[in-house]
Amino acid sequence: MRGPDFPTGGIIQGREGIRNTYANGRGRIVVRARTHFETERGRMSIIVTELPYQINKADLVRKIAELARDRKIEGISEVRDESDRKGMRMVIELKRDANPDSVLNSLFKYTAMQSAFNTNMLALVEQQPRTLTLKAFLQHYINHREIVITRRTRYELAKAEARKHILEGLKIALDNLDAVISTIRQSQAAEDALVNLQRQFNLSEEQGKAILDMRLARLAALERGKVEEELKDVLKNIDYYHMLLDDIQEIRKIIKEDLRELKEKYGDARRTDLGEAEAGEFKDEDLIPNEEVVVTLTEKGYIKRLPSSTYRAQRRGGRGKTGMATREDDAVRHLLVAHNHDSLLFFTDRGRVYQLKVYELPDTSRTAKGEHLINLIAIEQRERVTAIVSVPKGVSRDFMIVATKKGEIKKTAMEEFEVVRRSGFIAMDLEEDDELIGAKLARADDDVLMITTEGKAIRFTVAELRSASRTSGGVRGIRLGSKSDKVVSLNLTPKDSELLVVTEHGYGKCTPIDDYPTQSRGGNGVITLKVTEKTGKVATARVIYEHDNDLMIISASGIVIRMDVDTIIRGGRAIQGRRMMNLDEGDAVVAVATTNGKKLDAQNGSDEEGDGDESLTKDMVEAEEVTLDGNGVGEEEQQ
Repeated sequence: MRGPDFPTGGIIQGREGIRNTYANGRGRIVVRARTHFETERGRMSIIVTELPYQINKADLVRKIAELARDRKIEGISEVRDESDRKGMRMVIELKRDANPDSVLNSLFKYTAMQSAFNTNMLALVEQQPRTLTLKAFLQHYINHREIVITRRTRYELAKAEARKHILEGLKIALDNLDAVISTIRQSQAAEDALVNLQRQFNLSEEQGKAILDMRLARLAALERGKVEEELKDVLKNIDYYHMLLDDIQEIRKIIKEDLRELKEKYGDARRTDLGEAEAGEFKDEDLIPNEEVVVTLTEKGYIKRLPSSTYRAQRRGGRGKTGMATREDDAVRHLLVAHNHDSLLFFTDRGRVYQLKVYELPDTSRTAKGEHLINLIAIEQRERVTAIVSVPKGVSRDFMIVATKKGEIKKTAMEEFEVVRRSGFIAMDLEEDDELIGAKLARADDDVLMITTEGKAIRFTVAELRSASRTSGGVRGIRLGSKSDKVVSLNLTPKDSELLVVTEHGYGKCTPIDDYPTQSRGGNGVITLKVTEKTGKVATARVIYEHDNDLMIISASGIVIRMDVDTIIRGGRAIQGRRMMNLDEGDAVVAVATTNGKKLDAQNGSDEEGDGDESLTKDMVEAEEVTLDGNGVGEEEQQ
């Protein structure tokens, strides 16, 4: 059974509602409009050719226009009805930057383009209303048809036997025609003729009346043959009726034949298709485009997201542009490039972790400060977010690696972070004077790279770390050279990648990962950058992948510069690099991130927003983030 077929077509979403209807007698069948996309003059349009049953097209067009006008559905520029004698056609024209799938999902959610039909298979059974399953419904229908056909057959049998009785009387009269005529002529009245015929030829009253009512034309030889033929046919029908009444299977054959005739007479091509996907409740992410965004978080806890195209590329050493407004006593501490559907894990200095979806963050203007994080997650006022990890949808990792500023590191199975309460839970047990500074998603065969403020780095394999529970402490990852030194960055080291190191004063360079030898954990590490008074200490470091095209650097005062990765100087571990960002006095670099879109032509030092931002690839599955501790020392996270 393929489910109901509506006269206006449409698409039934899934089979669960049909299955419930037929199995339990009650169900909910969801029907969607039939749509497709068309592109004309560079603009995408949603074309609607079929609507759910009983939906008024004019009302629907008016409703969509109202939702677009009130900005409850973003991305619609025009709605028009182009239906004609050839069929229905409703055109929903989209804006150039609209996401067609998101707009279509919004239309299904907020308009009658997706409608639900609640089914109740109710029938009178023995004069009582009952809800029946499909099998019971069919059985009662078959029983009803058997009763109808049986009653009809008995009625037809009674008529045939009555006609047989009359025809037998007429045959007697035709066989004794002269005697019948003589009897009638000798009778004084019609009543006497009837009595005389019954007595002389042994007829019933009905047969006698039929003979008296017979026209003279029936006396012809040809008419006599018709009476005999009709009698034979009646006798044959009587035998057939007896056979039906004696065998219920013969009656069921008639039921089948009646249904075949109905199908041939009224059956046409099915109009409503069945979709395999069930029509569940629309989630927020179904209505939000999965576009690349930049997430920023300040030291005071203000967070927001912006499309990454807000920041266009500039030449190395440029001034940058304002990424967000900050208070005098506040500074940007985190920069993360992710996608709207990704999950964000917020790690705090006290070793706790919280979770949010990227699209749950406020989407504000470039210069707005955003919303305070305490309004989004149950973080305590004394806690500071020191690391943010983006978990892309559909991308899995084996372990979560976390590190502290005193050089400790821990590996925990990722399963323990799959479901994080909004109120958070413990990610690592810390000593009183230690802080969690970084977190990373890793596989068992990855290498870990830890960077310190004094320009030291150590590389070792993830396999060296034993797997520990969330609530346990860590082990020694790197031995710090002095009390003032601290870990600022935790990275993974894929093949053919480079390590970008950026200092507080805006100097930076890229060094091949292969220049960093693999050691045992717990060592002193090797030099990664020559730290001087001019460069300042290492603020952040991150791995540059082959597909990373544009680099974003943000300062404590909220200034963001975006540049082509190819413009960064390449050099060995011991050099100090070149200036990447021109900072105001007292400002310092705090975070670095990359985007994975199509490359841009560099713009020369412009502080204005441009129209030439790149179109971003949809298959980007990695995101980067940078963290900074309260003393102005940065730490970068990349996933």
